[in-house]
Amino acid sequence: MVNVDAGGGDRLALAVVVQYRMATTEQMHLLTAPGVRIEQTRRRLAKLRAEGLVDRITLPQAGRTRVWFPTEYGARIAASWPELRNCAPRLRRGSDPTAVRLAAGHGLTVTETALAFVQDARRRGDVCMPLDWIPEVHHPLGNGEAVIPDGLFYYERRSQNRDGGDGWRLLRAFVEVDRATMGPERLSAKVGAYARLHAYVPVPGGRTPPRRYGAEQQEAAWKRRCPLFPRLLFVLDGTGPEASSTVSRRSTPRPDKRPRPDSCVRFRSWSRRWPICWGTDPRHLCGAPFTTSVSA
Repeated sequence: MVNVDAGGGDRLALAVVVQYRMATTEQMHLLTAPGVRIEQTRRRLAKLRAEGLVDRITLPQAGRTRVWFPTEYGARIAASWPELRNCAPRLRRGSDPTAVRLAAGHGLTVTETALAFVQDARRRGDVCMPLDWIPEVHHPLGNGEAVIPDGLFYYERRSQNRDGGDGWRLLRAFVEVDRATMGPERLSAKVGAYARLHAYVPVPGGRTPPRRYGAEQQEAAWKRRCPLFPRLLFVLDGTGPEASSTVSRRSTPRPDKRPRPDSCVRFRSWSRRWPICWGTDPRHLCGAPFTTSVSA
């Protein structure tokens, strides 16, 4: 068959805009078509806009940077695609210019974080595709509370088998991004929320029973995506070196075995000088071993 995938580039671009909720022209180019000239990405986005699938705003304070976001029509079309099946239901709605403008600082930093993992995988020969980053998945804790990480990413790392052959190791992590808007106390409290998520067992009626209830237990939402509890990575943007050490220190495991982050890394906005996130030991994500009972 000829030209059966003629719209493949348009489809990927729309899927990325819908899943990420917002991205600059440069981010879209590096995520979806880094091997071509950026003018081709601009033309593709302009075409999608003319078709009513995406729209854009301009940030004058950022060198007139254009930020793309899905319209309600575009989100509705993409929501039926199998590659977006794991996308959070609330992300399948379109955005409006005002909402995008007010959320651009955090939203674009989250997109930049995902882009860093995708680019690092390309350099290393690993696998982390643009849609392997799933943002804002709702994980209920009962009593109306929930954990909503900025992203859940899947990363396949090339490794060597014992016989010397090539193998693959699937790494997963919840990612929390902070732009110096929260103090160490609130950031540390997020770690406790993930400990509660690990222990949470849903039952009919919304009660949270102890684990001994066995037969009444239902499967937690995160178990439908990951066989083991993902690691936890904090990305601190616009903070000094003391911030990451403070969060790590305050999140040190206590006798109740609450987990601490695998890593707290600093992220310089728009520099793309991403700190290497993989330790020399391939068994452990983001540096030092994660020694608590919730380690994947």
